[in-house]
Amino acid sequence: MWRRAVWQGLVSGTIGAIVMTVGEKVEQRLSGRPDSHVPARVLERLTGAAERPRRQPVPVNLAMHFGQAALVGVLRSVMAQAGLRGPVASAMFTVVRLTNDQILENATGVGAPPPTWPRPELLVDLLHKAVYGFATGAVADALAARSGPGPGQRHAALRSGRESDVGPVARPSGLPRPRHG
Repeated sequence: MWRRAVWQGLVSGTIGAIVMTVGEKVEQRLSGRPDSHVPARVLERLTGAAERPRRQPVPVNLAMHFGQAALVGVLRSVMAQAGLRGPVASAMFTVVRLTNDQILENATGVGAPPPTWPRPELLVDLLHKAVYGFATGAVADALAARSGPGPGQRHAALRSGRESDVGPVARPSGLPRPRHG
């Protein structure tokens, strides 16, 4: 499962970033909003690279934009492999992506907490990250479905409806048995 989750997550996250970027470019054309170079500044600070505030480091920006999206996509793939699929899982993942961005941006001093942002800027960021989260989720879910239901889905299938007294599914072969004593 883990190998599959890694390569499927990298693919899913990259496709999610492509879909998000296309949406951003359409939105920017309509709104006149300029490109953000926050991803480049974050990567420069994380790596200790020289910062050039007056220059627009497009290759660095793209490296962080797509690299971060691909890596975080692995988490969405793990979710899908475990059986966390569909719109609710994609909504949960969107929050994770937003949190990841904010941790990196705020920890490096490049960004400020979202409550301090102008509301239109905050809404645009939320929209684009939701596009990424749901696009990444759709790809991760489709790839994971090729392997059948995940453990969580098998557990849910033991009894229909919401039940609190359903025990875990049988341990899959290959997982170590707990040792007592």
